[in-house]
Amino acid sequence: MAVPTQFAYRTLKGIGIVDASPVYESLPGFQRPEGNLRCCTYSPCGRYFAWASSEQVTVVDASVGHIITTLPTPNVYELGFSPSGSFIITWERPSKDQDGNATKNLKVWRVDEEGVNDTERTPTGKFVQKSQTGWNLQYTYDETYCARVVTNEVQFYQSGDLGTVWNKLHIEGVADFAISPGENHSIAVFVPERKGQPAAVKVYNVPQFDFAVSQKTFFKGDKVQLKWNDLGTSLIVLAQTEVDKTGKSYYGETNLYILSANGGFDSRIQLDKEGPIHDVTWSPNSKEFGVVYGYMPAKTTIFNARAEVTHNFALGPRNTIMFSPHGRFVLVAGFGNLAGQMDVFDLEKDYQKVTTIEGSNASVCEWSPDGKHILTATISPRLRVDNGVRIWHVGGGLMYNEDLTELYHVCWRPQSAATHPLDNPLHPVPIPHSSALAYLGTVKTPSKPAGAYRPPGARGQVTPLHFKREDEGGAAHISNGVSSLGGANGFGKPRKREVPGAEPIGEIAPGGGISLAGTVEGEDNLSKAALKNKKKREAKKAKEAADKAAGLATPGPNGEGNAAVDNRSPERRDRRGHERSRSKSNLEPRGWSQRREGSRTRKHSNAARNSTNNGSGSVGEGGVSLRGHGVSTSAPGLTIRPLPGFSQQVTAAAAPPPPPTEAPDLTLTSPGGGSPHEKKIRGLLKKIRAIDDLKMRLAGGEKLEDTQIKKMHTEDGVRKELEALGWSG
Repeated sequence: MAVPTQFAYRTLKGIGIVDASPVYESLPGFQRPEGNLRCCTYSPCGRYFAWASSEQVTVVDASVGHIITTLPTPNVYELGFSPSGSFIITWERPSKDQDGNATKNLKVWRVDEEGVNDTERTPTGKFVQKSQTGWNLQYTYDETYCARVVTNEVQFYQSGDLGTVWNKLHIEGVADFAISPGENHSIAVFVPERKGQPAAVKVYNVPQFDFAVSQKTFFKGDKVQLKWNDLGTSLIVLAQTEVDKTGKSYYGETNLYILSANGGFDSRIQLDKEGPIHDVTWSPNSKEFGVVYGYMPAKTTIFNARAEVTHNFALGPRNTIMFSPHGRFVLVAGFGNLAGQMDVFDLEKDYQKVTTIEGSNASVCEWSPDGKHILTATISPRLRVDNGVRIWHVGGGLMYNEDLTELYHVCWRPQSAATHPLDNPLHPVPIPHSSALAYLGTVKTPSKPAGAYRPPGARGQVTPLHFKREDEGGAAHISNGVSSLGGANGFGKPRKREVPGAEPIGEIAPGGGISLAGTVEGEDNLSKAALKNKKKREAKKAKEAADKAAGLATPGPNGEGNAAVDNRSPERRDRRGHERSRSKSNLEPRGWSQRREGSRTRKHSNAARNSTNNGSGSVGEGGVSLRGHGVSTSAPGLTIRPLPGFSQQVTAAAAPPPPPTEAPDLTLTSPGGGSPHEKKIRGLLKKIRAIDDLKMRLAGGEKLEDTQIKKMHTEDGVRKELEALGWSG
């Protein structure tokens, strides 16, 4: 019988180990621990499985579940193994001792130490490691050396002697490094941008640190991911910036580079679709790699080791790519905020699509070591409901399902691909476990395929292109760094408003709407109601033009020269000086009645002055002109209320009948016209009106702010400035 695959999981209440295909049952001989278990992991060789509780670390044999050793170290938050499982590394939260010095919270232990009681175990090495990011030591494939990064250097140790630094690679500003997993001892180091200098990735052979055998410099590199292939012959560098200065992305810019370990080749990987790089991974054969990149729908491309394109997949909402352990299949999926669809392609059959698996809400996705199964899981804290583990066959069928409460971690037991020879992974299809059949029995199959909602008027019609994704034949994504809801496919420059199925409209006018330039509205194209409304508008315009001309050419019966203003009702004319205080008329006390009477008197005197030609002032449709006081304030719709005490009394009866005169000049001036002297007076008059308004609000019982009270106290100073400028009001 073939060796079964195995996976382990950690929940809120305990840890479990399950033998997967073909048995799907808990590991015999393993007693499930319970309680507050912070972390768990397999060794890279698959021999051991360890977990940490608040009191100690326990290591078991992954094949049978028996306890091998326990480490007397409490409060461990991270666990790791060396490549062959000879050493186990623990990390605790940083703390200080009684003298205020940082404690050595990174400890290295031997897994199998003969002749030593578990309670007397001591670590073989201890270090101070404050950051949890990149906390673990990195070993060479044969565990000869291990390394860790400190300020401006990478320190190397011999695995058996961690108390003495064996060698140092000194590089100013080094921020990250990665040791190759291959037989050649190579190390790649990353130095971010500093003081205008570009970022750099350099590759050295251990221990010849005098010169770099390969290097690549580039800008736009605040942080990187260093990805070696399994043979350690080539390195992919995924560079990323914290901020995208073009404004096209919230997550910064990404670029991709490739270097060979011997210095024979380095290049930037050219991607032909604009947008971020979602994922990149090497094939197990170390000769090709896959990249998912571009704005959604993303593009997935397979490159060879010389960064040459060998295959392009169809566009789709995808952000993950993974090769099976044998390199036979490749999985392209969309997780996170995407639907969770997983496409499986057979590389040996010219990238033929095998199946599409619906793994909605999946947080974890991993190939099994046998290359025939795919594990998906929904874990906390991303989602605290519907947590569980599902195992799918590469052909698309569900093989196993287990629902769990607050699942925090799940992973396959590492096993060599040679342990599971790949014959024909698609045939025969294995029999699903009973849990999978029970789950499938509860899933409701939709009676008809669900799609986007379409209003009744648009049903049965062809979907417009701007409502389709790019992979469905719609317009491509265009990002210009400007937030916009218009544009093709919801992106890019603003587009005109369109109704699906309707005739296209004209160009967009500046500020919105439809441009009428170059068009003539013919009566034949109008409906009866539209034609009737058009005639009404034309008649109204003609009447207004006639009234305006008549009112300006001959004065009215009351000596007023603006018939358009007189066409208003008496109530509207009587309210003309009270627009600013109309809303507070009910709040005024009796003591202000004289001011209101004075306002009425001034209205009548203003009307009388409009009919005179003595230079005291005139009111026309264009605005108000106070010529007698050296102020010209002609502006459409502008009303200037005279100051209290402005008592020029002119009545219509005292004014002689005006002689016939020619039509006045209809040239309108803007409020900004006039000399600087007039502008200064207008500004001071505006302050006086604002102060009067505040006084009335205060008298009406309204509570004013301190700044408004201070403004009222500046009235005397404003009036003195007016007098100095020659204003005699």
